[in-house]
Amino acid sequence: MKKIFTLLLALTLLTSLVACNNSTGNTNKNDTETNTETQTDDDNKIIIGVSPVPHAEITEALKDEFTKEGLDVEVKVFDDYVQPNLALDQGDIDANYFQHIPYLINFAKERGLNLENLGSVHIEPMGLYSDKIKSLDELKDGDEVLIPSDPSNGRRALLLLEKNGLITLKDDTKEDITEKDIDQNTKNLKFTPIEAANIPNVYKDAALAAINTNFALGAGLNPSADALALEDKDSPYANIIAVRKGDETKDKFQKLIKVFQSDACKKFIEDTYKGEIYPAF
Repeated sequence: MKKIFTLLLALTLLTSLVACNNSTGNTNKNDTETNTETQTDDDNKIIIGVSPVPHAEITEALKDEFTKEGLDVEVKVFDDYVQPNLALDQGDIDANYFQHIPYLINFAKERGLNLENLGSVHIEPMGLYSDKIKSLDELKDGDEVLIPSDPSNGRRALLLLEKNGLITLKDDTKEDITEKDIDQNTKNLKFTPIEAANIPNVYKDAALAAINTNFALGAGLNPSADALALEDKDSPYANIIAVRKGDETKDKFQKLIKVFQSDACKKFIEDTYKGEIYPAF
C-alpha cells in the first residue's frame, strides 16, 4: 500500500512539472510574438520634427500617402531653428524638416553633429519686408535693417540685399559672409542680426527686414503681395528632410522621401501656396 501511495505521489509531481514547463513555453512564445509585432510597428514609425508653416502643413497633408507606404508618421512641431537638429542628434525624433542645406551643413559643423540630407522638398524664397516704406528706393540714410543672426540665413539676406542694389560685398562667393564683408553701403544702412524666428515679431520697428517665408507666412504676411523683394526660383536654399547619418539608406526613410517628393506633395504645395513657395524636386 505504501509503495502504491509513493508511486501515485511521484506521478502527481511529474504531471505538475510537465504542466509548468508547457505553461512557461507558451508564455515565452506569446512574449516573442508580441515583441516581434512591436518591433515591426517600430520599424514603420517615424517621428519627424517640423516648423509650423509650411512644413507641418505639408507633412499633415501627406498622412494618407505615408499610410499607403506602410509608415506611421508622427509630427512634432518646433518653433525655433536650433532644437530640431539637437533633438534629431539625440534620438528624440527620427527626422526633421525645417532647414535648407547650407544651414544644416553649418549647424552640424559647429555642433559636431552627424546629420545627413535625405532630399529636397520645397523652396521658400527669403523676402525683404517693411511696415514703413513701400519701395526699396524709399530707404533713408542710416535706416536699420534686420537680418537673421544664424550664419547661413544671414549670408542669404546679405546676398539678397546685394542683388537688389542696396549693398555690395567684397566676395559674395564666401560661405561665411557677415556684415563685415560689406564693401559699399551708400545709404549707411545699419544691420541688426536677430534670431530668424523673432524677426516677424519686431520687423515693424525697423525700416527693413529679411524674413524667411515660413516665418512670414506664420506671421500672416503674404510674400507675393507684401515683400518688397523676393529671391528668385533658382535659389539654392531648398528645404530638406534631415536624418541621422547612416539612416538615409534605411527602407522606411527611403519611403519617407519618396512621399515628400511625390506628385501628391507637389500638387499640395502648388495648390495651397500659389507660388509663394514651390517644389524643389
